[in-house]
Amino acid sequence: MKYEWDFGFVLKFQDVLWQGFLGTLKIGVLALAFGSLVGLFLALMRMSRRRALSLPATGLIEFLRMTPLMIQLFWIYFALPILIGLKLDAFAAAVIALSVQSGAFFAEVFRGGVQSIDRSQWEGGKALGMTMPQLMRRIILPQAIRRMIPPFMERSFELMKGTTQAATIAYGELLYQSMVLSSRLYRPVEILTCVALLYLVMLTMASLAIRYVEHRLEAARS
Repeated sequence: MKYEWDFGFVLKFQDVLWQGFLGTLKIGVLALAFGSLVGLFLALMRMSRRRALSLPATGLIEFLRMTPLMIQLFWIYFALPILIGLKLDAFAAAVIALSVQSGAFFAEVFRGGVQSIDRSQWEGGKALGMTMPQLMRRIILPQAIRRMIPPFMERSFELMKGTTQAATIAYGELLYQSMVLSSRLYRPVEILTCVALLYLVMLTMASLAIRYVEHRLEAARS
């Protein structure tokens, strides 16, 4: 039997998908901001020469990277109220879970970028009498940031796609709203197609913005 496409029903309820789109943007942007800060903090700890800092950071990063996001999300949303009495709503739980796990991946991006700089440049800066903050600001970070952009962009895309996991705890992001709409209209193919297109547009715009920043950095370098 040939399937007959009909997007008219979706257009009538586009406000529902738009509400979910805004919900996705909200948790995605917040998780990206907080995850970057968590990643920077963990990267600094892992690169520390003090084993009391580097070993716990290494263990935490590996644990967060090796366990599924859904398990972490369920643990934060369902287990914390039982264990310590801290009850979080779906929005807060989703932001925390996405921020913490993405922070572990961002930590490796930051660490890899800094450690990719040739050792001779570190030694040359020290030979010129630069302090560590000066060395990082003038020599190391300008080069490291350019190397971090591609993996950072890739990880950011994975974070935005990971926002769909928030549907499992009934947060009203894009996938959850599409599921609600599908149960009302019985047109899941058209609805999920629209959801895919919305994600495509969102991530394409993000990609263009990041590439613009990358080109500006290259222009500033030359």
